[in-house]
Amino acid sequence: MNQLTTFAFDNHVAHGAIVRLKAGVHDLLDHRDYSPDLRNLLGEAMAAMPLLATHLNFEGRINLQFQGLPETRTIAKAKTQLLVAQVDNQLRVRAMAKAGSDASGNFRELLEGGVLALMVEPSGGTRSATQALVLIEGERLSDSLEAYFDRSEQLPTLIRLAVRGDELAGFMIQRMPIESAKGTDDDWDHLRILAATLTREELLDTDADALLMRLFSDAPPLRRFEPRAVQVQCNCDHAGISRLLISLGREEVDSIIAEQGKVSVTCEFCSREYTFSAVETADLFSAAASQPSGTRH
Repeated sequence: MNQLTTFAFDNHVAHGAIVRLKAGVHDLLDHRDYSPDLRNLLGEAMAAMPLLATHLNFEGRINLQFQGLPETRTIAKAKTQLLVAQVDNQLRVRAMAKAGSDASGNFRELLEGGVLALMVEPSGGTRSATQALVLIEGERLSDSLEAYFDRSEQLPTLIRLAVRGDELAGFMIQRMPIESAKGTDDDWDHLRILAATLTREELLDTDADALLMRLFSDAPPLRRFEPRAVQVQCNCDHAGISRLLISLGREEVDSIIAEQGKVSVTCEFCSREYTFSAVETADLFSAAASQPSGTRH
């Protein structure tokens, strides 16, 4: 079962999370011809997203997105052109990438020559979207995410990510603001040292309760919160694709209809194809035009 288990220490020095994913991983990733190294990186990104979602206390989603650049000072062209991993407040996770089928290397080598950004996109217009750059450094995605939290959020963090076939796992422990804690920096250092003993095999094979007991038997008491289900699936739907067509504009959509007799949109994440006839697109724009001007699409 796909689950996210969160925990917090009673002295308020740190909190953290453990995630396990398996159901749905094969279906989401195997419709593209990913190289083994790129598939592994996508698995790590998917495991990381629910950990990042522990900070998502409103409706919306978090995107971790890499975009390759045509030229950089290091190499002429990145091995990976695009990588996107997403999680929303309902803990629905999806990911995709565009790269050659022979793309190989570690995290830094696969993404060198582009930029990696962490974007928080609230829904409903209640908050503004935010974006921060995540430096591509270290040998693993976890190295860059740890550095991001340390520099940008001033929250020292330890992250471990593991992939074995279609089994994904992630662990995070993060220091809370010391000024509101009942402990000290030394207490955090102790917890970090204990957490750093976690091995890849333990993370993949040990259930959350046993793992927390093994890691933190020599630590202040902690509370383990009720696990939450995580869904690995694409959340594309007809309504979302309809909004995409409306955003393109009537003129552009009509030009596609004139040329092809229909409009076909293929989801980049799951390869599902949505097809709209000329009558359906006309009805779509008529309905959009009849909406009050304040309606958001």
